Amino acid sequence: MHWSAVLAADPTPAPVSLDEAAKQANEAAGWVEENWSTWLNTGLRILLILVVAFVLRMLVRRALTKLIERMNRSAQAVEGTALGGLLVNAERRRQRSEAIGSVLRSVASFLILGTAGLMILGAFNIDLAPLLASAGVAGVAIGFGARNLVTDFLSGVFMILEDQYGVGDSVDAGVASGEVIEVGLRVTKLRGDNGEIWYVRNGEIKRIGNLSQGWSTATVDVTVRPSEDLDHIRAVITAAGEAMAKEEPWNERLWGQVEVLGLNEVLLDSMTVRLSAKTMPGKSLGVERELRWRIKRAFDEEGIRIVGGLPQQADDEPKPDPTAGMAPPSAFANTTSPQSAAATPLTPTAPAPAPSQQPAPNLTK
Repeated sequence: MHWSAVLAADPTPAPVSLDEAAKQANEAAGWVEENWSTWLNTGLRILLILVVAFVLRMLVRRALTKLIERMNRSAQAVEGTALGGLLVNAERRRQRSEAIGSVLRSVASFLILGTAGLMILGAFNIDLAPLLASAGVAGVAIGFGARNLVTDFLSGVFMILEDQYGVGDSVDAGVASGEVIEVGLRVTKLRGDNGEIWYVRNGEIKRIGNLSQGWSTATVDVTVRPSEDLDHIRAVITAAGEAMAKEEPWNERLWGQVEVLGLNEVLLDSMTVRLSAKTMPGKSLGVERELRWRIKRAFDEEGIRIVGGLPQQADDEPKPDPTAGMAPPSAFANTTSPQSAAATPLTPTAPAPAPSQQPAPNLTK
């Protein structure tokens, strides 16, 4: 490539005269003078939208915070009373209210700031119809693709709002059971009986059984001989339950006296007595174990025998001979013995065949 071609293709621009520069400056000044009011109007409008959005967001968040604090104060007012024992404790109410407040604050911020953003775009004379249509189509596509996530989120919100369970509760969620260690909007964490941690999606929980709300019931079955005196058994069980209710820590875990409900089963060799007691939520298993312990000791002191299962033989008793009921061997069992041969019937012999008759010679010719 020659330098002449380069110079011909990119010639040096001609210098601008003073008259042309003044003309361009006047045109720019006139354009600014014509549009400065529009710019000022648009800027003030955007500023007003931002100020109103942030002030409204601050007021809404402050109102939600005061509402959550009022809920916490009402929960602390009944803490330690008889009514508070039947309700959830203050810490659980605080966690539940904080979770609800966080969700409400996030939703309010999203709605307010999202609306402010659309209004700012409208202030620039931007057509929002294609944007809203695209957002609607994208929302439908995301909704179909993440429907499980949406289901988990909505289920978590309603579980928190309805206070179905909280941290520290013993629940049976169907797919898993254990103690709740964390409640989230999407996943609930449970601590199993063996120490394992279950991560259960809220949308997968179809039914929930809370074992830590209200009160629990401890049920114990005692199997004794059918010859025992029922009134004596009732008196011994009642005395053991009263003694248990006066000691620590069972006086707090037992919320009612131990009641003997009656006979649950009567058989030829045993009868089952059922008793129950109302306990603190989640403490029924420990109360049942302590009741069995105390009832067994009380029965041993009173000479009442608890039966159940197969009776065990003492070590000093001679064991029966398993061949005592068998008959001695018989000589007839051996097929080669003389007794068996004598008793065997004789096999009949086949009759001898008759002599064959020769046909008479034919003498005729």
